[in-house]
Amino acid sequence: MRTPLALLAVCMLSLSIGTGVLAAQEAKAEESTRLAKLLSGEPPETIQDLKAMQERFRSLATKLVPCTVGLRVGGAQGSGVIISKDGYVLTAGHVSGQAGRTVTVILHNGKQLKGKTLGADLELDAGLIKIEDKGEWPYAEMGTSKDLGRGQWCVCIGHPGGYRPERSAPVRVGRILDNRANGIRTDCMLVGGDSGGPLFDTQGKIIGINSRIGASARSNLHAPIDAFTKGWDRMVKSETWGGNQRSSGPTRGGPWLGVTSDPDADNAKIGKVSENSPAAKAGIKAGDIITRFDGKNINSFQDLSRLVKQKKPGDEVEVVVLREDQSVKLKLKLEKYEGNN
Repeated sequence: MRTPLALLAVCMLSLSIGTGVLAAQEAKAEESTRLAKLLSGEPPETIQDLKAMQERFRSLATKLVPCTVGLRVGGAQGSGVIISKDGYVLTAGHVSGQAGRTVTVILHNGKQLKGKTLGADLELDAGLIKIEDKGEWPYAEMGTSKDLGRGQWCVCIGHPGGYRPERSAPVRVGRILDNRANGIRTDCMLVGGDSGGPLFDTQGKIIGINSRIGASARSNLHAPIDAFTKGWDRMVKSETWGGNQRSSGPTRGGPWLGVTSDPDADNAKIGKVSENSPAAKAGIKAGDIITRFDGKNINSFQDLSRLVKQKKPGDEVEVVVLREDQSVKLKLKLEKYEGNN
């Protein structure tokens, strides 16, 4: 028979264990709440904050890299992300291009699969591909993009320079700078070959697709995932709609700059400058990246083409180009396009 003293000791021990368990649960809940605030944009203040964020991003990378694929379409290379076990792949519209093209899909382990391009919204740079080989593939879930806020952390994955067997797809961590219906801007570093790769939120859901490199290396654009959701039925049916990012299309009698785009670039990089053109006379060179035209930011060759068409022959404008990591200001005078310039 237990004495009152023994019963009291048992009660005290039980109370102590219960208090300890409750304290541990409260501490874990507090850590979870703190991490959620950090990932939504609150700045880290302690080493513990940084370690918690590092652990989350490391966990995401382990889960999401296998879903990210390399793509070869014609002579171009890009990236994509598998979003279903039967092999639907999201990519950029300028990577997939027109429907019905043959694609080589390269898994994270180097295995190559045959695929086919489906539809695309070229205005928002959203494209869809389907793996034709039979099998079940690792995939990531699609999220939503309309409610993303400035400062939220995000994860960008892709194959810069194309798929390379000696490395896994590089993972970059950044934050959302701006979120609009026509694109998400982040400070995640992008280079050629990253186009079509996924942008994830901190829950591991796809919120965007790498679209193009901005005027600054730390300000790049991603097609919003909501564009894929909205246009899904049309893409699956292999419909292609919207603008053509590579089209310059000067009109006879209209303003003429005299440049063509670099077909492998995602920004307004110049591939060729016509002899004796306004661009050549102003000093624009092949390889230059036009970042501003008449005081407006340029993020793609489509932006440049649109702004040129808004001017008239004889208009004088200031252009800023990025040349060997240096910004160079140039002045030029647009001329009339005669059809044989």
